[in-house]
Parts: sequence; structure tokens; C-alpha cells
Amino acid sequence: MIEIVEADLSIPAHADAMVQLMDEYALDPMGGGKGLSDYVKANLSAELAKRFAAHVILALVDAEPAGLVVCLEGFSTFACKPLLNIHDVIVALPYRGRGLSKLMLQKAEEIAFDLGCCKLTLEVLEGNHVAQSAYKACGFSGYELNPQMGKALFWEKKLGEVTDGSKSP
Repeated sequence: MIEIVEADLSIPAHADAMVQLMDEYALDPMGGGKGLSDYVKANLSAELAKRFAAHVILALVDAEPAGLVVCLEGFSTFACKPLLNIHDVIVALPYRGRGLSKLMLQKAEEIAFDLGCCKLTLEVLEGNHVAQSAYKACGFSGYELNPQMGKALFWEKKLGEVTDGSKSP
């Protein structure tokens, strides 16, 4: 039986499932190929639970953790409304091909509607064609304001390596 639930990270089974699935994602080539640090494993659930704007969705198959979506609320200045960013999408290897990502993305959309959001956003690696195909099937497309200016790019600036909870200078 497949269940799609909004996780309650104060429930140890939900918190453990989230960390387990995030670690599996981190180990995957699409997640960087390196597992989560001990610090992240020990603190991720508690730190994420502190953020009222975080929403965690779990896919359970026969009560086993099978998939995860982590969403973070943001704000669209052009629409002057909240948005929901889908930050992580993970389907555990044994459960791929069963439509779990579509079900979890539908749950994210329900949460976004309940929050009054104007849109869902996400980032996807250029080389992750399977995910791109799944996202397109769910109605996502590249973000652009003006086709002549092209699609938006997702950039980052690291502020120090965080391995034990501290930032490097």
C-alpha cells in the first residue's frame, strides 16, 4: 500500500526516514555521490523541524520509507504572494518507476494551494533527464520572464564548508 503523508519530524519514524532517504540521495550521483556527514545525520531532522516554513513529504510503501520531498516556503515579489520551492526530491532505488514522485509532487501542490502560493519552483540538474521528464509530466517548465533573455540559471555562492555545525571564516 502506498501512503503519501506530510511528515511530522517530532515522530522518530518520520525523522529517521527523512535522514535515511536524504543520505541515500546524497550517495547517488545526482546528489553528489557522497553521503551526509555525521553532523548532518545527527541534526538534520531537528534543525529542519525548527523551520516553520519547511514541509516534508514522505512516500511510504507498505509502511517502509520509499520517497521524500522537502519543500521550503519562499516569496514571489512579482506576484506579492508566497511560493513553495521543492528543494529535494528522492525516490529510493527499489521503488523507482512506481509513480511515487508524481504522487509526492501532487501532495506538494496541495500544500502550496493550502498556503495560498502562486507557484511551485524547483531546481534540476541538466544531466538528470529522468527527473526532468517527470517534472515536465507534472506541468513544470524552465523559468523565463522574456524568451529573448533566456531561462533563469540557478547559481550559488558557498559561505564556508559546514561539516560540524560551524562555518569556516
